[in-house]
Amino acid sequence: MFTQFFGLKFNPFSKEIAADQVFLSQDLVELNSRLKYLQNTRGIGLIAGEPGSGKSTALRKYVTDLNPSLYKACYFSLATVTVLEFYQGLALELGEEPKHKKIAIFHQIQDAINSLYHDRRVTPVIVLDEIHLASNKLLEDLRLLFNFKMDSHNPFILILSGQPLIRNKLTLNINNPLRQRLAVKYIMQGLGSAELKQYCSTRLKMAGLHEEIFTEAALEAINSATNGLPRMVNNLITNCLLFACEKKQRQIDDEVVYQAQSELNL
Repeated sequence: MFTQFFGLKFNPFSKEIAADQVFLSQDLVELNSRLKYLQNTRGIGLIAGEPGSGKSTALRKYVTDLNPSLYKACYFSLATVTVLEFYQGLALELGEEPKHKKIAIFHQIQDAINSLYHDRRVTPVIVLDEIHLASNKLLEDLRLLFNFKMDSHNPFILILSGQPLIRNKLTLNINNPLRQRLAVKYIMQGLGSAELKQYCSTRLKMAGLHEEIFTEAALEAINSATNGLPRMVNNLITNCLLFACEKKQRQIDDEVVYQAQSELNL
């Protein structure tokens, strides 16, 4: 196993990294500043990015850092759900036993949010993932569901997260009212070429390896092959470590990256 060969305590490029050990890329810092603004103002925010750009990791860190006595985090994936299933799932996340009719669950959800915010002084933070898969009907229902006191009050934080397709959906006239209510928007860019070296070095040091094992040419090749998307970077670097271990080679150059990338493309 490459961890033993390189003297690593664990695979530092696994997705199972604790939230407090997540690399603070420029992307993450900028997104966090916008989420902090949304936290202060409450309302609706949108995070978009290509698959593997770090949306879920950034949100996991943000939610983990919230004070549980002041915020209640609710996570819901919109993959292949109907509007009714969404209502039922959200009600469950809020600690409610969903009623049978949609209109009843609608009021149940609003009452639960109001109760959390006004009675318990806890702000619900609702993260809806895979929002690009939501139907226009569901997006319309979102606007209605999160309309409090004739749209004059926000006793919640709603974070919509998905792939860039959601930006196209929101340009449709039917979704214009929801788009106008977005207080925060951020597009994930991935790791910049300049910070890729720092990312690799930081992750390796975290696992106990303090020597530089990637050449400059290797880092350039990794950035070119992955466009800086963290998930792709992690997959490629892990494969580089595996390949180098098999060859008993402690220095990872661009040839190792090329071979590792070829294996990933099989």
